Amino acid sequence: MANAASGMAVNDECKLKFLELKSKRTHRFIVFKIEEKLKQVVVEKLGGPSQSYEDFAASLPANECRYAVYDFDFVTEENCQKSRIFFIAWCPDDSKVRSKMIYASSKDRFKRELDGIQVELQATDPTEMGLDVIRSRAN
Repeated sequence: MANAASGMAVNDECKLKFLELKSKRTHRFIVFKIEEKLKQVVVEKLGGPSQSYEDFAASLPANECRYAVYDFDFVTEENCQKSRIFFIAWCPDDSKVRSKMIYASSKDRFKRELDGIQVELQATDPTEMGLDVIRSRAN
């Protein structure tokens, strides 16, 4: 199932909820966590379509690693409505070293399971994934 080279297994619900976010737009964001006992990535929290970026940022724990996907809507300089799907690897500086290692080694495999990610961010504190950073990376 899972080994050190490939990282954690991915729960089917992760892929299902990501497809809902991507195609049906039923979620604004998804927060994923690694369940070490189960050796797999699972869905921890879903954000409804009306939730804001602030709601999303507040749902990430201050001292634990997480993966997250955020569907960012914006208007271009040409006044076109667009959307970008962000993958965020959240690894705060004060999270446990073991946790950082597990999340780092599992990230690429997990990301490959989520087909349709357009922008990737690595963040160790809230300023590295602020709304200004998201806006600048969306274009």
